[in-house]
Amino acid sequence: MRILIFTGKGGVGKTTVAAATAVRAAKAGVKTLVMSTDPAHSLSDAFDRPLGGDPTPVEKNLWGQQIDSQARLEEGWREIQDYVLGIMEWGGVDAINAEELSVIPGLDELFSLTDVKRASEDGSYELLVVDCAPTAETLRLLSLPDVLNWYFERIFPIERKVAKVVRPVFNRVIGPLIANEQVFKAIERMHHTLEDVRGLLTDQTASTVRLVMNAEKMVIAEARRTYTYLNLFGYRVDAAICNRLLPEEVHDPYFEKWKAVQSEHLDTIRESFSPIPILTVPLYDREMIGVKLLDKLGKDLYAGHDPTEVLYKDDPVQVRKLGVGYVLSLRLPFTAKAELDLLRKGDDIHVKVGPYRRAFMLPTILSRLDITDAKFEDGRLNISFARREPEAGVAKGGA
Repeated sequence: MRILIFTGKGGVGKTTVAAATAVRAAKAGVKTLVMSTDPAHSLSDAFDRPLGGDPTPVEKNLWGQQIDSQARLEEGWREIQDYVLGIMEWGGVDAINAEELSVIPGLDELFSLTDVKRASEDGSYELLVVDCAPTAETLRLLSLPDVLNWYFERIFPIERKVAKVVRPVFNRVIGPLIANEQVFKAIERMHHTLEDVRGLLTDQTASTVRLVMNAEKMVIAEARRTYTYLNLFGYRVDAAICNRLLPEEVHDPYFEKWKAVQSEHLDTIRESFSPIPILTVPLYDREMIGVKLLDKLGKDLYAGHDPTEVLYKDDPVQVRKLGVGYVLSLRLPFTAKAELDLLRKGDDIHVKVGPYRRAFMLPTILSRLDITDAKFEDGRLNISFARREPEAGVAKGGA
């Protein structure tokens, strides 16, 4: 099963590029499902035909789906939501406000990712093309499974044990405030589902991200930040796509300055993202809507490449042995040293880059060692681990 994730700043043509990729794969005989997790849902507009909340046939070997995130939310959150509503009712919150407050913003988009897991387990498809929301929402979407995983691993077991102890004592007085086992099981199911989704999307042999952008300064800046944060959370980018370039055959003086500016920005993209392949798409003289025109766009985009291939292989998170110790290396391109913050708490390493933070649970082999050094060089944060030698005059095993 191959999974391609498309993201980019709003308005760059991300959905059209994702749809064109799906059409090219289907034309090559690959059974392809293209699904939209973007609440705006413009995938049906790209194909110029209605698409439902379940996979809808588009043509031979191709299905489209606009995920009903609200329906997925109700499936995965209802039991937990009922518990939250009970607490609010106990606290005197009116029903309408309680209903609104019981859903965490963005949670519906997160649950839409569960369809990726369903489709991968279905066995009917060879390729999943995921048209994600614009970059800010995508980053929140893709980072949440990792963030929640830390909570479930560290905090959830403690809360569950405490609830079992205090529930018989306080049930009559503050019963609604103490979750029952059914709620904990629902949370546990959600945890396992999100963990499976994250495993699928970070699988280096199957899943890659393709960044779509235009040759514009602000768009390129956002793409660079997105690339950094995707690396932080372990997602692999295998191509950068520059859309809507003015064709060479356009010689009207009105467009000459735009062509020169685009050429400069394209050079910046190549310098910034090298050695990742840079794919380009021209600006067409019409809207690329419908299977026939999407197929043309796909041919121009991939120009001899197989769209289903992994176009570039990289490992943003590496652990390697160095002498008697180890180095945990994180690829964080376009990051200034001032934007970085590193903290160790027990068996966890917390890395903060700009507004995003990730907690790494150290493997056993590293958790027993001390951090001896941390350097940021050539776009990678290298954290060294080794066993510290006892200070002079202090005997091994204690003072």
